[in-house]
Amino acid sequence: MIRKTVIAAFALAAMAGSAYAASAWTGGDDLPTNPLACDGTPSAAVAKPYDGGEPTNAPDRKGKKITVVDIPKLIGIGYFNATSKGIADAAAELGNVDAKTDGPTQANIDQQISFIDNYITSGVDGILFAANDPVAIAPVLKKALSKGINVVGYDANSQPDARQWFVNQAEFNGIAKSLVDNMAKEIGEDGSFAIVTSTFTTPNQARWIAEMAAYAAKCHPNMKWLETVEAQEDNVLSFNQATTLINKYGDELKGLFGMTSVATPASAEAVTQAGKCGQIAVVGLATPNAMKPYVEKDCVKSVVLWNPVDLGYAALQVLRAVADGDLKAGATSVKAGKLGELQVINGSEILLGAPYTFTKENIGQFDF
Repeated sequence: MIRKTVIAAFALAAMAGSAYAASAWTGGDDLPTNPLACDGTPSAAVAKPYDGGEPTNAPDRKGKKITVVDIPKLIGIGYFNATSKGIADAAAELGNVDAKTDGPTQANIDQQISFIDNYITSGVDGILFAANDPVAIAPVLKKALSKGINVVGYDANSQPDARQWFVNQAEFNGIAKSLVDNMAKEIGEDGSFAIVTSTFTTPNQARWIAEMAAYAAKCHPNMKWLETVEAQEDNVLSFNQATTLINKYGDELKGLFGMTSVATPASAEAVTQAGKCGQIAVVGLATPNAMKPYVEKDCVKSVVLWNPVDLGYAALQVLRAVADGDLKAGATSVKAGKLGELQVINGSEILLGAPYTFTKENIGQFDF
């Protein structure tokens, strides 16, 4: 996969001009990209048939109390603490769902698969997941479907037929545009940047990076992409990787992207400790609370995210609608409690909404 990604990246870079062709690009997937217009003109929605899976001989669960387990990539970090809170909020509001979060303490796909398999054996009505690897997780999710368990993903997708629905926090090309535009605003059209991501196989980060490459080539062709490094969603490793990039590229490095809620604050801390605030921009995906210290002292100007509490809340609302038979193949929207009507996109995805940019002016209004 990585070899295909690099080949695709070089082909893309070759179309983008000499500055872009000189950059090293890794970390994305090799799926087709759909970069948004440079001027922000919305793209036209394309209808697509339902491509999710179906549980086998699922019992009638309409209105009945159900047991749901949420198994994210890992537990114990701020981002998934926030999604777990949203799930708990939705369960309390619904009143007929017993929901809990469990999972590995590291972003390890083998451990995540073991957790899911154990809950299939012990018996649950529904499984929520955020995948560490879209392909590797598919067989155990299909096993859950074969046992009549409702399966809904959020944050990081699996192969579509391994789950029924996926709650997408924001469209990948929208996140890509927001990240790249914010970086270009800070470092200029000819600035050089690098990325700290989780792993090259983590589905949402790989998709964002692929869309970032396509959008940058189209709308900011003179920006130079230096390198992408993996940090496993580990705070210490993320800090060390960012520090290595700072030392490796010196004055050439003008910006760092953090692709996870761990990598972004760790990158900001690396820039702070290197005494490079104001010289190296940090733009990334992170929770507001983790970034407030860096935003308040002007070391970070742009933090892009959605509300992960709302994401978890929406995921459980969707699973309840699926279990009740209210959300079926062919639906164009779904009611999601206090979030109102959420739209169906790409056949079997539910869209939470557009990404949000947190700045010094507004970040204090949020607490998660």
